[in-house]
Amino acid sequence: MIDTNSLPKILADVNAFVQETLLPLDTELLDKEWSVIEARLATIRQDVKNQGWWTPQIHQEWGGMGLSHHDFGQLSALLGQSPFGHYCFNCQAPDAGNMEILVEYGTKEQQDRYLRPLLAGEIRSCFSMTEPELAGSNPVRMGTTAQLDGQDYLINGHKWFTTAADGAAFAIVMCITDPDAESPYQRASQIIVPTDTSGFELVRNIPIMGESGSGYMSHAELRYTNVRVPKGNLLGGAGSGFAIAQKRLGPGRIHHCMRWLGICERAFGLMCQRAVSRELAPGKPLAQKQTIQNWIAESRASINAARLLVLDAARKIDEQGQYAARVEISTIKFYCAQVLQQVLDRAIQVHGALGITDDTVLAYWYRHERGARIYDGPDEVHKSRVAREILKAYRPK
Repeated sequence: MIDTNSLPKILADVNAFVQETLLPLDTELLDKEWSVIEARLATIRQDVKNQGWWTPQIHQEWGGMGLSHHDFGQLSALLGQSPFGHYCFNCQAPDAGNMEILVEYGTKEQQDRYLRPLLAGEIRSCFSMTEPELAGSNPVRMGTTAQLDGQDYLINGHKWFTTAADGAAFAIVMCITDPDAESPYQRASQIIVPTDTSGFELVRNIPIMGESGSGYMSHAELRYTNVRVPKGNLLGGAGSGFAIAQKRLGPGRIHHCMRWLGICERAFGLMCQRAVSRELAPGKPLAQKQTIQNWIAESRASINAARLLVLDAARKIDEQGQYAARVEISTIKFYCAQVLQQVLDRAIQVHGALGITDDTVLAYWYRHERGARIYDGPDEVHKSRVAREILKAYRPK
């Protein structure tokens, strides 16, 4: 683990790196194809490695920084200021979660073949769970199946919103292996599928409010048609898919929320700069308007409150485990998603027509982060979970 006494300097150095190296890339790269972006960022990723900041969320024995959830959360917020921050530090979703799964549940063979190249940044991966025909808010309902055929699994199904499948070397696929299991939570498994396997089809990169994206910055629709992989590609044991997914999602929500807060900080700074520089008349900047002042004050308070909520949840996971923090995890998921939408919307409004163009990064985030209130569990599901837990203490004994 990193010495906590050195963390403030690391955070300061990383923030300076983000400000000086990554933020200027927005207008240069956001409208480019992934091949161009990847080539441009290769040198920067090597610089990150040289600085010792590579895979900050991974244990040091695997070549990472070994940051706790609490400490990585602080770093993640800094990286979130740039659309390329997490990729440059090799801690982007879904690779970060797949690394954690393979570290904990992977066999030595799986780790050698898939984890080590992933940690080195030599390949990318994807996590294939959501399906268009069935509600993603009920993760135990799934149509994709994996049937044993001798020493192989035969996988058939339809997935979508598989982030970063375009160019990924392998997918971790959630699929039903035992439809008759007594518990619905033991029907699914997770299986590694190399994307060059026969029957794996990338149907399309799904347009998000008109933008399809490419490479790591895309969300794919996939079909699995008689995809044959060996039994040795099973992760963690048959029927453990849901349990592994839950273990993955808790820390993942810390990562997401702190990334969102990094976006909030960037949008907040742009909003304030615009407020003081844009004049309605000579000597009368937007910043003099009470509505703008209210938005700035309310945004600052909301961002600060959200940050404290997330770091509290992260510390509880570190000290007591994910199960003990399940209410806190659901709380930050819906609260931070709402703060993100509010701050982005206010920043765009202050920018006026400029805010809806691609001359700033705001429109990009507005398109792509509206999904924050949907993915990893819709806000409504998390609110219901929090309310049920709270109401338990009020029920008659």
